[in-house]
Amino acid sequence: MDAIAFYDRHPINEEQVLAALRRSGRLPGRLAPADLFDFDQDHFGGLPAVESLARLARIEPRSRVLDVCAGLGGPARFLAWRYGCVVTGVDLNAGRVEAAARLSRLVGLERATSFVRGDATALPLQGHAFDACVSQEAWLHVEDKAAVLAECRRVLRAGGRLAFTDWIAHPRLADGERARLWEWMAATTVPTFDGYRALLARNGFAAIEAEDLSVSLRRILRERLQMYRSLRATTVARFGQAWYDEFDQLYTFFVGLVEDGKLGGGRFSATA
Repeated sequence: MDAIAFYDRHPINEEQVLAALRRSGRLPGRLAPADLFDFDQDHFGGLPAVESLARLARIEPRSRVLDVCAGLGGPARFLAWRYGCVVTGVDLNAGRVEAAARLSRLVGLERATSFVRGDATALPLQGHAFDACVSQEAWLHVEDKAAVLAECRRVLRAGGRLAFTDWIAHPRLADGERARLWEWMAATTVPTFDGYRALLARNGFAAIEAEDLSVSLRRILRERLQMYRSLRATTVARFGQAWYDEFDQLYTFFVGLVEDGKLGGGRFSATA
């Protein structure tokens, strides 16, 4: 499975977000940005995780921020609302780019956020155009991570900051488990914690900071699995029982790898 197909059938999607807003009584009606935040954060750790990256990236009012692999645009909208910055989101999946733009218009953030379809390894953006670059748990879908880092450095101004989270492999992750991650969720390559730090250094980044998040992710993933299961009815209605069962099996396997200490997460930041 490739990443575009994986996210075309992901249970967190625009339709699910709008349905949740209707169930909560927020639609129909006029929405504020904060009305979306319970529903549109398709990453781990919620808003505190976005704020952690914002601090590491030194985002402030009027910062020009790039979100690489922005998905539905939840973090981009939160950053624009919380910090008064201007955010550009790039994602390879055309449907999620279009959905991100619609959700931003829905809450009046269309001027503070924009979304572009593009490849993270060849960003369709000018060099030195951004003060900060962020990303959350997305680059496991990108095989050439060195190219992503080189592109982030190219579009950052001198002294600009990169801050991102991604999945990391621990020594006990077996080849067969790596193969299943690729087959089931388009996880192309999963570097080690030290491997990511080395990639940052080789691509010219300085002041590199890294934090292993593997232990804290175990609780978050258990909670996320229960959240996915709570969406069973809407997921089956849209994609069918077979897809729900397949995704549940995939996610149970994924959580098991983290619980067993074979897979984890890291938070990294560095200066261009």
